[in-house]
Amino acid sequence: MKKIGIVVIGLVLCLTAGGAGEEKKEKKMPERLFEMRTYYAAPGKMKALHKRFNDHTCKLFKKHGMTLVGFWSPTDEKDSEKRMIYILAHKDKAAADASWKGFREDKDWITARDASEKDGKLVAKIDVIWMKGTEYSPLK
Repeated sequence: MKKIGIVVIGLVLCLTAGGAGEEKKEKKMPERLFEMRTYYAAPGKMKALHKRFNDHTCKLFKKHGMTLVGFWSPTDEKDSEKRMIYILAHKDKAAADASWKGFREDKDWITARDASEKDGKLVAKIDVIWMKGTEYSPLK
């Protein structure tokens, strides 16, 4: 009986210390900087571009402190052979700049890029948009 009493007292202390019965406050997520990148593949190179991201690029992004939010392909089949869109998250612009510098100088990236482009460049053009979450956005 003593053990049960101790457990009950411990449980009560934990609940009251944690604000049991009080309305839970929404946890505020730290604000981040988002980077949306649209890659326009060179003609006939989209499969190779996806392969490079899958096999190398994503791992290197993580290695260099970039947070992968997601990757998308257009639903239109012809457009999906031309464009790929992805979003990264960074602490701030300085962190993004440092991550990209490290990524571009990484020997593993240089090796993967050069090997994947032995028959020509994979990317014809890149569009970049820097974004921040709105005040009401669930993702910040």
